[in-house]
Amino acid sequence: MRITQYMTDKVHTADPKDGLRQTFFRMREARIRHMPVVDAQRHVVGIISDRDLRRPDWVDEAPDVTHVYRLDDDLLVEDVMSRNVIAVHTYDSIGKAAAIIRERRFGALPVLNKDEELVGVLSAIDLVRALEDLLSTQKAGK
Repeated sequence: MRITQYMTDKVHTADPKDGLRQTFFRMREARIRHMPVVDAQRHVVGIISDRDLRRPDWVDEAPDVTHVYRLDDDLLVEDVMSRNVIAVHTYDSIGKAAAIIRERRFGALPVLNKDEELVGVLSAIDLVRALEDLLSTQKAGK
């Protein structure tokens, strides 16, 4: 089982200078929770998740989404993104990716090629799909 079989290769990315509000709505429209942050050469310089966008101090009964998420127009992606990104490569095994996601409690990992350029994202949901394929293959073999 190869990462390239299961990763999403149509990756939505952010620029470090993108505004949080714009990025939040792009993530919401694309129905994703993780977005790699890349430079002009498509090298990953960070990753932003819906968790990074949540306000740590929101009240239990927020009247709307702007009270739960940091949608301030003056904040940029680089202000809240995670900078020490752990990624996998196209030649790594699904098992390695699964171990990282489980141990680190990540929801997704950027996938890089041998030149360290972003070529995909592998999410926990993608790993569930790989598990389904593995189980159906085992069931067919019995």
